[in-house]
Amino acid sequence: MKIKRREFLKSVGFGAAAVSMWPYLSSCIQSKQKPNIVLIMADDVGYEGFSCYGSSTYRTPYIDELAKSGIRFDYCFSTPLCTPSRVQIMTGKYNFRNYSEFGTLPQGETTFAHLLKGAGYRTCVAGKWQLLGQVEGANYKGIGTQPKDAGFDNYCLWQIDTLGSRYWNPVLNKNGELLENLGGQYGPDVICDFVNNFIKKHKDEPFFVYYPMILPHSPFVRTPATLPLPDEQFVSDRKHFKEMIEYVDTLVGRIVNNIDDLEIRENTLILFTSDNGTMRGIPSQIGNRTIVGAKGLTTDAGTHVPFVANWKGHIPGGEICDDLIDFTDFLPTLLDVGDVKASTGSVLDGRSFLPQLYGKNGNPRSWIFCDYDPKWGKWTKKRYVQNKEWKIYEDGRIFNLKMDVLEENPLDRQRLNRDALMIIEEFEDVLARMK
Repeated sequence: MKIKRREFLKSVGFGAAAVSMWPYLSSCIQSKQKPNIVLIMADDVGYEGFSCYGSSTYRTPYIDELAKSGIRFDYCFSTPLCTPSRVQIMTGKYNFRNYSEFGTLPQGETTFAHLLKGAGYRTCVAGKWQLLGQVEGANYKGIGTQPKDAGFDNYCLWQIDTLGSRYWNPVLNKNGELLENLGGQYGPDVICDFVNNFIKKHKDEPFFVYYPMILPHSPFVRTPATLPLPDEQFVSDRKHFKEMIEYVDTLVGRIVNNIDDLEIRENTLILFTSDNGTMRGIPSQIGNRTIVGAKGLTTDAGTHVPFVANWKGHIPGGEICDDLIDFTDFLPTLLDVGDVKASTGSVLDGRSFLPQLYGKNGNPRSWIFCDYDPKWGKWTKKRYVQNKEWKIYEDGRIFNLKMDVLEENPLDRQRLNRDALMIIEEFEDVLARMK
């Protein structure tokens, strides 16, 4: 039987915990530089897309190694759709506070980049933006936020105010310069190179990289791993999804190897997650379970995402944490990592999970809240609170997630036992407060 490190420390007392923390405390005393932070977020893939979570459909050795030598969180939840998750992770607020329109980060919102930049960090964002504001179709209006106005010194992004291809022959914006003559090049490679060059340039000063990846969102096209023929580069077929997942892993490996080569791994916290569940209808296998993607839906397959953290010399290897994590928790954690204070009076809904990274108990949450009002497509507004077993929607539907993960059979509250009813009543109080 494997005993988790946190449980072992609890059994032997605080003294052992203090001893185990000494290497970290000592390194902080010796180092004057704040730790670097690299936050990588894949696009449209749930936790079932990675072999470190038991998937037999995909092979992701680099991310597996980050989990093996770091910590894997088994209960991290996003919103079911890309923009709501991006606004939430960047601002640390639930969507009812500041989500106004699909594809938009409202102007004037304080992000994790603003706060880290104010504390001396060099900041970079690369990948997918989609936050300047859009209307029906592909016509953009500038009601949202530009990357520099969101706190980023440097950027290389797809879909700021121009669409175009994201994969082969991409159209990207690099620090205000539109790159349109990239024939034969693969967008994710160009963006990954930009990230690695930024890290090389700023390796001797604290940096924050936010890497919201383009992959593996549709269209499902070949990657450089299979050397596509020119006439195949733009042919979308779901059979390529596996290849795209594995190319996510390849790019993560390039960044980790670059950090290793620059000898800054012990001063760099690497976080990997995803913005929402896998595209609807795509099956993946974990053991004898087939998990079908449910992007856009509020079920587990639409919101349960991977989350792996790695910090060589600081996070003990092989950790598995079953605490609940939601996307509002990232911003306060990054502030703790960088020893940054949020501005007085600012509203933050998350709580830091930094103690859990060190194997301590921390202050784990007992519920996840979601206000899901995508303001896009045919999705309808839903508000709910859940933990690992119970979930209640604002319309009164109650589900036992352990018995009914697909949420097919709502329960009669009159038939719940006392313990379950106490949890549901707590959740109802949360829903009442989140207005």
